[in-house]
Amino acid sequence: SLTGSPVTLQILQNWVPRVSHYFDKEHYTYVGHQIVIQESIEHFGAVVWPGALALSQYLESNQEQFNLKDKKVLEIGAGTGLLSIVACILGAHVTATDLPEVLENLSYNISRNTQNLNMHKPEVRKLVWGEGLNEDFPVSTYHYDFILATDVVYHHGALEPLLATMVYFCKPGTVLLWANKFRFSTDYEFLEKVCNIFNTTILAEFPESNVKLLKATVRKN
Repeated sequence: SLTGSPVTLQILQNWVPRVSHYFDKEHYTYVGHQIVIQESIEHFGAVVWPGALALSQYLESNQEQFNLKDKKVLEIGAGTGLLSIVACILGAHVTATDLPEVLENLSYNISRNTQNLNMHKPEVRKLVWGEGLNEDFPVSTYHYDFILATDVVYHHGALEPLLATMVYFCKPGTVLLWANKFRFSTDYEFLEKVCNIFNTTILAEFPESNVKLLKATVRKN
């Protein structure tokens, strides 16, 4: 079941539209840094969705509650990399993952926005939900303090592998932060499954964007 009395927030318009011939570059400001994101119209994962804005904003505003400094952070379905860049600025050891076809744009955005910063160098890796997790991320070596996921649930056929991936990486002590725009009944069905498996708290709601931000942790047996 879902616990918590969420705060109601609004996604702040803290990106600066620029006139340029790259219709696909967006400028954002988080944690005092300007972040320039190149979007790609070819892939779902290559556009900044509202969940990434919501969680980036929340992490910036709640650094005492969720202190990412020197923590190991894994983002699944990192897309354009905005959230991973924000986590990196907040001092985390970040691993940003997505499908192979998204990695080139993801790597470009992450290296471009973090190269001159004095912080842990982020890593970009392929991760196909539910596939090769033991081989690519063996439990003996990889333990994450935070798993970040935004707008990973929409009309697609990979919801079971996504849930399996969340379960795989969420060990005792790991916090999963998941922000998603809720549009379809399948989104709520997925939420119900998450609530059945994890201790799930709703941290914030962004009603104008239909975004909910949830925190999930492994149940203690």
